[in-house]
Amino acid sequence: MNLPFILDVAIGLIFIYLILSLLASEIQELIATVFQWRAEHLKKSIEILLAGDVESAEEAHVIQLANRIYDNPLVKNINQEAKGLFVTIPRKITWAIGSLYRMVKKPRPGTDKSTSIFGEKKHSGPSYIPADVFATTLVETLQIPALVQKLTESRLKKFKEERLSEIEEIIIKLQEQTSGDESLANFFSNIYKEFAELRSEFEKTCWNFQQKKASLQTSLNRMAESFDRYIESFQAEMLEDELCGKALRRLKFLKKDVFDDIEQAILLGGLQPNINEVVQTIDQTSDIYKEIKAAIQDEDSETHQGVKKAFQTIETAAIENLPPSVVQNLAVLAKRAQARAKNTEEGMKALRLEIENTFDSSMERASGVYKRNAKGAAILIGLAIAITANADAIHMISRLSKDSALRDTITNSAGEIVLRNSTVNLDQLRQEADEVLTNISLPLGWGDANLEQQIRWTRQSKTTFPYLKILALIPGWLLSGIAIAMGAPFWFDLLNKIVNVRNSGKRPNHYVRNADEKEEE
Repeated sequence: MNLPFILDVAIGLIFIYLILSLLASEIQELIATVFQWRAEHLKKSIEILLAGDVESAEEAHVIQLANRIYDNPLVKNINQEAKGLFVTIPRKITWAIGSLYRMVKKPRPGTDKSTSIFGEKKHSGPSYIPADVFATTLVETLQIPALVQKLTESRLKKFKEERLSEIEEIIIKLQEQTSGDESLANFFSNIYKEFAELRSEFEKTCWNFQQKKASLQTSLNRMAESFDRYIESFQAEMLEDELCGKALRRLKFLKKDVFDDIEQAILLGGLQPNINEVVQTIDQTSDIYKEIKAAIQDEDSETHQGVKKAFQTIETAAIENLPPSVVQNLAVLAKRAQARAKNTEEGMKALRLEIENTFDSSMERASGVYKRNAKGAAILIGLAIAITANADAIHMISRLSKDSALRDTITNSAGEIVLRNSTVNLDQLRQEADEVLTNISLPLGWGDANLEQQIRWTRQSKTTFPYLKILALIPGWLLSGIAIAMGAPFWFDLLNKIVNVRNSGKRPNHYVRNADEKEEE
């Protein structure tokens, strides 16, 4: 037994496993498509990420939060489906199979048997979600931007009231100090009218911010401009009096102290929540959440009824029954993001980036789990194919070692396939394998020719089928099942290497011709 002989047997065996692996991969891909293994695994992985562990992932509020994420238009747009009568027929068949499968399964917590894993009235889901899409969708689903807006509105209103109170205090103190001077009556009357206009302008500024018609910085600039106009009116109306001059200086000092640096005013006033406070907006036990709720509940005017209703919608849809793990995980991510954030906008970007990184890490682990599960399914499919095709590894090695014609035919065909395919292309390999199989009778199947050499029995035999001999085939089937599960890319790569080794070991043609000529002489 020499090396070329061993290589030829190995090439023949590898070629057979390549053919069977192509069939197995086709079957596994079909099953994965029908039962949406990838999409279902992605959905469950997201639920585990939200819950923090596998056990909590089956809780109703975790499933409901994941379903709300899948309801987001950004995720819906990823799950593209074909349109048209004929192209949707296969998909509808898979949906019907999935519905039957759910009927025999126990419904998930918080759902019924008619609800798929992807949510109510959904038959399918995306097999892949980009990290940035997930981060944006999670933040939007939790209504964090809306809650941040409400918190900022509340703090801006408080800021407005504090500044107006300080201005009013200066006027009242001046009025008390000049209570006996009747010449200032008209002055105070005009100043209080101007103060009422100032209050109205401040409230209008807050309302514009609430309606998102102006940014926070723009709103403070407008308040500063209104305050400047009030100071000008005060200066124009006041009499040449030491106490009035002192009150004017106090107003100018207050204006400079508060509005001279808008960014500093925002920072010192805590008008923009930091990223840690942003995350606390979804925690019903936090002081920040209570601050928002108290501020909104204090508004009794008709104009604020819409704000109350909007907050109640957010509270019901996003915050109630929110998994504690989501709040805890976001709090940890917020602490990481805080170091890179100078303001709320940068903090939100940093938080999204942290969510993206966490999602990517989680999906890497989920991908490893899916590959292990897929390998287990591949082994089962490989065993099924090995038994169905009667692919006995021991018998195949025996046939290849004894039948030189079969060995040469398979070796030549394998060499041609390797030469025509430098890289793995499963579709091309399937097509060429089909062409090769029409000319080769492989040592497979339950036909008389193969059974006669395998267990010395044919259908024409007068004896009954030797069932006990089947037991001897089980080890060969097991070996073949595991080999088939290795996958077509593995066998093609191995075939490519061995064919190259075999070809490199051949003697050149001119050497063979010279040797033949010498023998003739």
